[in-house]
Amino acid sequence: MDKRIAFLGAGSLAEAMLAGIIKAEVVARGNIIVTNKSNEERLAYIENRYRVRCLSDKEAVFTNADIIILASKPKDAEESITSIKPYLNEEQLIISTIAGLSTEKIEKLISMEIPVVRTMPNTSALIGHSATALSAGKYVEPEHLLQTDQLFQTIGMTKLVDEKDMHTITAISGSGPAFIYYFVEAMEKAAMEFGLDGQIAKELIAQTVIGAGNMLQQSGETPAVLRKNITSPGGTTEAGIADLDRHKFEETIISCIQHARDRSVELGRK
Repeated sequence: MDKRIAFLGAGSLAEAMLAGIIKAEVVARGNIIVTNKSNEERLAYIENRYRVRCLSDKEAVFTNADIIILASKPKDAEESITSIKPYLNEEQLIISTIAGLSTEKIEKLISMEIPVVRTMPNTSALIGHSATALSAGKYVEPEHLLQTDQLFQTIGMTKLVDEKDMHTITAISGSGPAFIYYFVEAMEKAAMEFGLDGQIAKELIAQTVIGAGNMLQQSGETPAVLRKNITSPGGTTEAGIADLDRHKFEETIISCIQHARDRSVELGRK
């Protein structure tokens, strides 16, 4: 892709994308430039590790960029976007990774008919296994979606979705890895309380999660069927599932997703 890409934000997600783009050789290093709000130490780290240009001068970063990736924190979004507005034009493509922020809101902040693609990757991008949803703003053409898809394919799989679903996707895909890690934390704690070596527990549980994920992807069966296939009458799995049901496990997970989704909506309104 013969495009010049500018990152606004240099956090873990921006780094994951950089790593994926560079590894896949989708864009030459010399065509990538990064800036952030004010953390020069972070910019120095990114520049040294990935051998891309990092600058504090917003005008130099954005004036000649073809694609601009918004990777700032939600709380800094409005200030960050406003700070680069003078250097943007309608021929550029804006790709946002900011949770909760709609394409319409971004268009209004920039005050021009500029193509905006909203995305929701997750931190598994760091190892090339993100599940990234993409949705198109009012002024997006097929070529813009193709370019966005090409970039995000370097860090995992992608799905084009209606923007109305992005708050839900933020809860299940964006925040989802943290919920799974929390579940794994509890499993590891239980294993060690019952005397299992911590390292052994960690390795077995990690592989169990990987295996279950692969089964969901490859078996063609629903999670309910896969669960029932393991649950023998009167067996250990049935005993564990029964206790989860007593503690309203399903209702708790649904409530968890609801609260994460509500927060995404709230961030969008702010």
